[in-house]
Amino acid sequence: MKITVFGIGYVGLVQAAVLSDAGHDVCCVDVNERRIEDLKKGIIPIYEPGLTPLVVENYEAGRIVFTTSAEEGVNFGDIQFIAVGTPPDEDGSADLKYVLSVADAIATHMQSPKIVLDKSTVPVGTADKVAAAMARRLAERDAEIDFAVVSNPEFLKEGAAVNDCMSPDRIIVGIRPGDDAEKIEATMRELYAPFNRNHDRMIFMDARSAELTKYAANCMLATKISFMNEMANIAERVGADIEHVRHGIGSDSRIGYQFIYPGCGYGGSCFPKDVQALIRTTDGIQFNSEILKAVESVNYRQKGKLFEYINHYFKGDISGKTFAVWGLSFKPKTDDMREASSRTLMEALWQAGARVQAYDPEAMEECQRIYGDRDGLSLMGTKEAALKGADALVICTEWQSFRAPQFDAIKQQLRSPVIFDGRNLFEPERLAAKGIDYYAIGRGLSVQSVL
Repeated sequence: MKITVFGIGYVGLVQAAVLSDAGHDVCCVDVNERRIEDLKKGIIPIYEPGLTPLVVENYEAGRIVFTTSAEEGVNFGDIQFIAVGTPPDEDGSADLKYVLSVADAIATHMQSPKIVLDKSTVPVGTADKVAAAMARRLAERDAEIDFAVVSNPEFLKEGAAVNDCMSPDRIIVGIRPGDDAEKIEATMRELYAPFNRNHDRMIFMDARSAELTKYAANCMLATKISFMNEMANIAERVGADIEHVRHGIGSDSRIGYQFIYPGCGYGGSCFPKDVQALIRTTDGIQFNSEILKAVESVNYRQKGKLFEYINHYFKGDISGKTFAVWGLSFKPKTDDMREASSRTLMEALWQAGARVQAYDPEAMEECQRIYGDRDGLSLMGTKEAALKGADALVICTEWQSFRAPQFDAIKQQLRSPVIFDGRNLFEPERLAAKGIDYYAIGRGLSVQSVL
């Protein structure tokens, strides 16, 4: 099949690469000229395991092409993916200007029938808005060309996006009332056939339900995280170890172990934005979404936990001290620092007059892009280098390379033998035996010091 993808960011590029690898012909369209030129040279703008060889191999084979021409893209594919960003507006609602701009471009240039798949995360009712925008433009052209707008949300995890795309848990297809459901279903089954072989993963529904499904999924996962962080805060105050609690409740098959790891808050491009966007949607329909607002409130507070521990340990005397920070990305296997807990921590430390020596396996360039050569920040070449001369170690991201460090070397390098662990990587008893003070989320010395 011939497919066009508008928006070659995280979702669009992964989707395009995987579709082309399955044998489809894919045209990638983006307004960022430098990005398109880099992609033609094999320079991939994001870090995602397995993505670079997939893009390069299929580009060299001619199965994927890159362009800045909307007209070229529209005329290339019978199926048009919209995978542009929906950044939060000033009030937190999803900004649809890029989505509607692509819809207008498709309707402006299309000469034959199209199926438009909305891959972007969008509020309920967006498929109808896209269809209305296209209909207006076609009417202005006095052109009668059939089209359908389908909600086809993505469910990719950063760090595992390629695998998630190749082996999806489910493929949601939302069809608008009045569109040719039989034709759309047949086309979607053909499109996704390479990823739907073992068992039928495709779930068909109306477009508005599909749009809400995407938000509901991310908000459910965010809710589990905030719930466990709330339990960790309770554990600190009642003298319990949240890791024991996690094992106790995770063994219940109705709860499970996924997304019940307490920590220093969730971040990234999806959970914060999507929770906020759904809250704005509910506000717009005069419904008070108490759970979602609590999820957001708990996460906002949780991002300040590491600084609270540090301030408590040093009795408010932080100015002039240096802190080694391991982990800058919001999660492992990505260089994404959007809404990362590390940013909240570092900015609080700088505000208090402290310095940061930071290391991350992948996010160093992103950190440099965000903060530049600012005073108080040194980006170190290794995790060991970040320790030299530091007063304490703080862990913000659970990279695999952080899980088995040399504790004796850490203690020797630090001015104060203390670790503040926002991801609960270590056992408190082991660090206590090493003579290292260990503050974690809902365990270790955090339990003994009610904050």
